[in-house]
Amino acid sequence: MRPALGILAGVSFVHLGAQASGREGLAALTQVLLMPALAAVLWTGTAPPRGALVRLSLAALGLSWLGDTVPRFLAGTAGFLGMLGFFLLAQLTYALAFWPHRAGSLLARPVLVLPYLAATAGIIVLCAPGAGALLPVVVLYAGAIITMAILATGLSPRAGLGAALFVISDALIALDAFGVLTLPGQGVWVMSTYLAAQLLLVLAVREAAALSAAPTPRRPRSRAQAPDRSRPPRRGPRTGHRRRGR
Repeated sequence: MRPALGILAGVSFVHLGAQASGREGLAALTQVLLMPALAAVLWTGTAPPRGALVRLSLAALGLSWLGDTVPRFLAGTAGFLGMLGFFLLAQLTYALAFWPHRAGSLLARPVLVLPYLAATAGIIVLCAPGAGALLPVVVLYAGAIITMAILATGLSPRAGLGAALFVISDALIALDAFGVLTLPGQGVWVMSTYLAAQLLLVLAVREAAALSAAPTPRRPRSRAQAPDRSRPPRRGPRTGHRRRGR
């Protein structure tokens, strides 16, 4: 796993540097290498047989790679919809991966879900005037990513943090795309939160997979089941012959 992490760190460093310096060609080239590097981190960090959580997370990374790559070959609205479509599928795949852990998520404490819903509603309201005919698609995507973020809290706090950063990264894209807010160094903010989000999700999945693969310790027998050593062993019925030892 360490070589894969080293490759990921190197590609991420070059990519963020290219974003910060405005070197668009280098930024585009390195962006399409990020998700394969993350997939390698997950693959090499888990042992076979890999369960549904790992397999679905790898699929989500593949869909994210398509979301990073395919729009480069499309122009204007088609490119934006291509990106949105593949990342929508990625969010749904992550949500499916985290669904078995829903009992430990914020769904069990509905009050804590309210900030997620409020933030999502606020972003939709801000983007609505600029979204125009794309508003239904934006609402659909917002619903998918917030569902993923809530379900991720059931996997681990690390996964919950990663999913929250994913929401922030995509919110920055939406606010910029629909003319609401563009931060100085927009590309660096978007990509740094996106990379941190995906890395935290991958590490959380790797940790959960390792825990599920660990052998379950044998439970000690209860006192009721343990032999009572305080009593002498019962002897057989007295006969005229002694028991012969071995």
